[in-house]
Amino acid sequence: MSKYLHFSTNCRNFVAGKDSKMQKNHLIVALLAAILLSGCGRYSQPRPYGYYRIGVPKYDYKLTDLNDYPYCFEYADIAYLDTTVDHAEPYWIDVVYPTLNARIHCSYKPIGEVGLRHLTDDAVRFVFDHAIRADAIPEQGFTNPEQKVYGVYYDLEGNTASPAQFFLTDSTHHFFRGALYYNCIPNADSLAPVNEIMRRDIHRIVETFRWK
Repeated sequence: MSKYLHFSTNCRNFVAGKDSKMQKNHLIVALLAAILLSGCGRYSQPRPYGYYRIGVPKYDYKLTDLNDYPYCFEYADIAYLDTTVDHAEPYWIDVVYPTLNARIHCSYKPIGEVGLRHLTDDAVRFVFDHAIRADAIPEQGFTNPEQKVYGVYYDLEGNTASPAQFFLTDSTHHFFRGALYYNCIPNADSLAPVNEIMRRDIHRIVETFRWK
C-alpha cells in the first residue's frame, strides 16, 4: 500500500509540474500573439522628403537708375542693386534678392583690345566649369538688332552652384555677363520654385537690356 501511495503521489506531482509548465508556455504564446496583433493595427509608410515652402510676394519691374553706367535694364522691385561688389571693376553690379537669398553677379568689359572672341570664350568657360555637377546645359541664343544686343542664355540643370548664366554684347564695344548664385547649398529640388522665378527675371533683364 505505501508503495502505491508513493507512486500515486509522484504521479500527481509530475502531472502538476507538467500542467504548470504548459500554463507558462500558453502565457508566453498569448503575450506574443497580443504583441503581434497590436502591431498589425498600424501600417508604417515611408514619406517623401519635404522642403520648406518658399513664399514670394507679388512684384513688378523697374528700370535701373545708374546714370553713369553704359547700360540699363529692368529688374524686379523686390531686389536692389549693389554697386559695392568686392573686387569689382568699373560698372560691375549685383542684383540682390534678400528674401530669396540670391544674387545675379553682373560684370562689364569694354571689348577694346581684349577682343570679343577672348571675352566670349571666358564666358563659355565659366559656364562649363559647372559641367561636372550639371545634368544638362541647354543654351538659347538672343538677338535684338534694333538695340544691337546679342547674346546667349545658359540653363544649368541639376545641383549646380549657378543654375543660370548669360552674356550680352553689341559685338564691337560692350560685353556684359551675368551669373545667378544662391547663398546656400545648391539643391535643384528644394530651389525649383525659386529657380523658376529667377530664370523669368533673367529673361526680363535680357529682353529689356539696352546700351547707352
